[in-house]
Amino acid sequence: MIPAKTPLPFVAKDSLTAHGDILKTRVSLKAQFAIYSIALMALDVAMIGLSFRLSYFIRFELSLPIFRIDIIPDLTYYERLTPLIVVLWLVVFRVAGLYSKENLLGGPEEYAIVFRASTISMLLVIVFGFLQPIFIIARGWLLMAWLLSFFMISLGRFLLRRVIYQLRRFGYFVSRAIIIGANEEGLMLARQLSDWRHSGLQILGFIDKKYLPFEIPLEGVQVLGNMEHLDQIIKEYAVDELILASSSISSRDKLLDIFQKYGVSDEVNIRMSSGLYEIITTGLKVREFAFVPLVGVNKVRLTGFDNLLKVLLDYCLTIPALIVLSPFFLLIAIVIKLDSPGPVFHRRRVMGVNNRQFCAFKFRTMSIDGDEILANSPELQDELAEKYKLKDDPRITRFGHFLRKYSVDELPQLFNVVRSEMSLVGPRIIHPDEMKEYQRWGLNLLTVRPGITGLWQVSGRADLTYQERIRLDMHYIRNWSIWLDFQLLWRTIPVVIFGRGAY
Repeated sequence: MIPAKTPLPFVAKDSLTAHGDILKTRVSLKAQFAIYSIALMALDVAMIGLSFRLSYFIRFELSLPIFRIDIIPDLTYYERLTPLIVVLWLVVFRVAGLYSKENLLGGPEEYAIVFRASTISMLLVIVFGFLQPIFIIARGWLLMAWLLSFFMISLGRFLLRRVIYQLRRFGYFVSRAIIIGANEEGLMLARQLSDWRHSGLQILGFIDKKYLPFEIPLEGVQVLGNMEHLDQIIKEYAVDELILASSSISSRDKLLDIFQKYGVSDEVNIRMSSGLYEIITTGLKVREFAFVPLVGVNKVRLTGFDNLLKVLLDYCLTIPALIVLSPFFLLIAIVIKLDSPGPVFHRRRVMGVNNRQFCAFKFRTMSIDGDEILANSPELQDELAEKYKLKDDPRITRFGHFLRKYSVDELPQLFNVVRSEMSLVGPRIIHPDEMKEYQRWGLNLLTVRPGITGLWQVSGRADLTYQERIRLDMHYIRNWSIWLDFQLLWRTIPVVIFGRGAY
């Protein structure tokens, strides 16, 4: 028997209440995304047009010395040309899937598609100009239009996404989902997807025969029934998404039955996890042996072009930063020496890629007799053993408090970035003794270089529990993209300026 439909505690608490269901009933999810696509298209047109006009202003009206200024074309010519190029941009965007529900509200991955589509559009204009000599446009104008269109379109989509996140509080743009399988993988998926503001999923509960209602060890989520109740549950709860924790389905026939029944349904989408949730962060590769496709696991998370992009980002920002900050480093070194006796730098032994250890550099923030202070306080020893950090650490020097509050003590790790031991953005650096806390996720942690900043830093830093830090590290590794790195670097600025969550 299916348990009575009751409001889920975590949904009601976050304002995704029955009122949201009423609004959703009035406007179907499909209609909501159709309206969103139209609004997005109109916004893209405005942003592309604005980008082209700004490009004309920069190229021809500012008279910058980097451009030829002997010929200034008629503005009317470019005004007539712009609508044609805008149409081309929109067609390419449409083909690239930028108005498809699957690619909308996808965060950094959406920006990656925008960049690729904008680049393809620009190349098509260049090819057309090569094939038609009478088609003459300024190369500087086109280059500026390409760069500005990517920036302006991404900015517009970013702001519109913020509006959608607010609308989700009232039930719009939220898909109702159930997870088939309440095993360990299913529970992990539920925790990962429970933030409905970003996932766009309202996890209603599980389908599983092992648990009775409300006996599942996950707050706010219940088992709704077993596989025999699936049809009725989908209808009663108006389910939009079925998420299969594939490791919970022992029978291949059962899996095929689910896909045969719902795989072509217009009402329900099926999503299936890999069944390798703990190691999938490194990525999978398929290779044929004698026409037999076999799946292998990458030893590192980033390979090929992805790795090149991350390295370029690290070096292009780190080397200029070291040059600019070198006088600042000297001033800090002098103050550290005046504040307390001891070396300027502290070397911390930490874990790197593929289990390689290295010394991470930091400005020294503790007194040299810190071990003696800790040895005389069993309470501090217990806190340090549990959290690997002390909130009120008596070992920190006066100047050390300032360095830690604004993360200035971590700036020497830029040298670790130059040495390819760290990255600007990545998981937290951890001591070898902390590896036991990561348990099965330790393998994932060592597939990317640790970062000076990361998702953990912009999400609360030291105010987070250790398990929350691990979850954020795994989320970053699993969802990495170069655009996510850009986003986290941008979000780090206010966190550092205001010293949030640092001690």
